[in-house]
Amino acid sequence: MNLLADLERLPEGWLLLSLVVATLASEDLTCIAAGLLVAAGELALGPAVLACFAGILGGDLALVAAGRWGGRPALAAWPLRRWVTPAALARAEHWFGQRGARLIVASRFLPGTRLATYVAAGVLRLPWRTVVFWQALACALWTPLLVGVAALVGEQARVWAGAWAHGVPLLLAAGLIAWWIVRAGLSLGTWRGRRLALSRWRRLTRWEYWPMWALYPPVVMYLIWLACRHRSVRVVTAVNPGIGAGGGLVGESKQAILRGLEGGRDPVPDRTPRVAPWTYLPEGPLALRLAQVSAFVAGPGRGYPVVLKPDVGERGRGVHIVREPAGLLPALERSPEPLIAQAYVPGVEFGVFYLRAPAEEKGRIFAVTEKRLPFVVGDGRRTLEQLILADDRAVGQARLFLDRFADRLDEIPASQQTVPLAELGTHCRGALFLDGAERITPALEEATEACSRGFPGFYFGRYDVRAESVEAFQAGRFQILELNGLTSEATSIYDPRHGLLHAWTVLARQWAWAFAIGAENARRGAHVLTWGELWALIRGRREPARPASLSSGPVLPAGGEAGV
Repeated sequence: MNLLADLERLPEGWLLLSLVVATLASEDLTCIAAGLLVAAGELALGPAVLACFAGILGGDLALVAAGRWGGRPALAAWPLRRWVTPAALARAEHWFGQRGARLIVASRFLPGTRLATYVAAGVLRLPWRTVVFWQALACALWTPLLVGVAALVGEQARVWAGAWAHGVPLLLAAGLIAWWIVRAGLSLGTWRGRRLALSRWRRLTRWEYWPMWALYPPVVMYLIWLACRHRSVRVVTAVNPGIGAGGGLVGESKQAILRGLEGGRDPVPDRTPRVAPWTYLPEGPLALRLAQVSAFVAGPGRGYPVVLKPDVGERGRGVHIVREPAGLLPALERSPEPLIAQAYVPGVEFGVFYLRAPAEEKGRIFAVTEKRLPFVVGDGRRTLEQLILADDRAVGQARLFLDRFADRLDEIPASQQTVPLAELGTHCRGALFLDGAERITPALEEATEACSRGFPGFYFGRYDVRAESVEAFQAGRFQILELNGLTSEATSIYDPRHGLLHAWTVLARQWAWAFAIGAENARRGAHVLTWGELWALIRGRREPARPASLSSGPVLPAGGEAGV
């Protein structure tokens, strides 16, 4: 070992300083080298241990300082900001605050975990007094142990150190495997870890949780076949001439669709309208938008809560339920894009998928989805985190709910206290979707038909509605929250009772109808997007969606045979 021979030739003061600096490169190897110097009689045990202790503690505190002063700006910059949400950071800070001391001590005895632990201690702002005390204690335990063992075994340690130098790649690989095994074992050794492992397993094995790229490949293959059958990919964009953006392909405007449902008129304030009352908030000065929403909320029969959602958006992204005036300004500051402000409609929520071939006198309800919002019930003993992880349904989306309630996880709900976990009927945000085919009644069909016939140029899409009760919904007494066009799904497929083959079958039938309706509308003169228009939509330059009375293409007459 030439390095050790060089060290032995240094004066004692420089030798100790070299040990301090060398710990910055490898703490454990430096401690072993210090022990060998003690065994060779070049250093006394006490100074050697102190030099290693000083270098190790200084390096550890430097890592904490780097995390504290540089970690938050790094997490706020791209690409880390896409992966680490403020809610997740708050939850991690709370968790680390409770367990940080134990992690600091444990990481000293688990090589490979130290860098991440010490930087995390800085990023998550563990108090300095806690960091310094526990790191000093861990170093005081570890350093004399390692230096002393190396000094005790003497020459044999040289052999071990030489073998270490030649076997680093193999040892690193073994270390990574061991680290993974230890990490998995530690996780599965706790109830919380086992429940989170169950959550990951369910998300992997239950297709309702799969991402779009995993669910849709067979559907895409069927779409290709449909395009070949109809000799056009673009013909499907004529499915809803009354809705812009390719009949609701992408980038359609919610306010234009809502106006189409109302026949181009503004919402009527003095009666209960079929469409839940709403107003449009274009981009503009914050003060003006605040005044617009305040005036809307002050209207007859309205008030808080009020729902703010992007005029162009999907799957619940960017939707805020503002429950009091104090929350309005922050919500508007977070959403400078054009918005819809809509009255909050309490009750039960459903999705109603409607379609009608242009030649038919009457359409049909293709599917009904009953949306149930998840909740947990307190028992006066367990924390909110424990209730979420213990719930058989909520555990499947545990990470979503744990991030959402990061600042309340240690709260202990009272016995029989209900804690809602979601307020929006969106599957990806926690709602349970059930097949509601048995809820279809003649009264519901009649009400849905009246809404659809009142929107010229609409043939295919899904209504999201709310009603006072299931009975009111079946009687046709509901209010429309929004209407989605071409790319909406018959979301009843996400019922956990249905298998993957059922989902693919329903989606295939849905798209077969879309192509057939689009082809028939195109034959009747409806506009089919050009390749340039289609590319502009995909790139995000959406066309202005217009009410049906102003839409391009004719209002198509009824009569004749069905097309599917």
